[in-house]
Amino acid sequence: MSTQILIVYDTNGGHTHDMARKVANGVDSIAGSEALLRQVAKVTTNISEHAEAVPDSGAPFVSKDDIDSCSGLILGSPTHFGNMSASMKYFIDQTTSHWLGGTLSGKPAGVFTSTGSQHGGQEATLLTMMLPLMHHGMVICGLPYTHPGLMQTETGGTPYGPSHVAGERNDKPISTIESELCMLLGQRVATFAQRLSQ
Repeated sequence: MSTQILIVYDTNGGHTHDMARKVANGVDSIAGSEALLRQVAKVTTNISEHAEAVPDSGAPFVSKDDIDSCSGLILGSPTHFGNMSASMKYFIDQTTSHWLGGTLSGKPAGVFTSTGSQHGGQEATLLTMMLPLMHHGMVICGLPYTHPGLMQTETGGTPYGPSHVAGERNDKPISTIESELCMLLGQRVATFAQRLSQ
């Protein structure tokens, strides 16, 4: 049976979706691991309702069963004012039953983000996404400086997790180093999930 890593993301301009796919490629590159790509539903001004029942594009919406069956969890969100998106926060706030049951405790986790500007709050977003995962008792996987990309990047990339600078017009492609760091996060979470399950 494969180790399943759940990758849950929110996206506006498509960059966090692209990053999620690269993280998934990293997971799938580890023998015996499988990436499960899911997105959060957008919330409307009435937060008790979702904007749509089925996504127009991208991965299916995340479900309770996805969380129950995963061996590790990776969250990705665009940065909104130095924090995760409202849709990602709403999703996390619905995981109380998993917290009460210890569903995610002891499993590895990681985070990634995309911003419009170089100093748009990438690290703050990554750190605030980690906090609820720590409350769940998850083991946080960052990115080590043994990967030379962390010292060489001139766009995104942090030890807290991969990041991407999309630009003011949301038109900058994910750089080679940003792609490598996304892959690395997927590989690390998948590897730790296998080790922790032994």
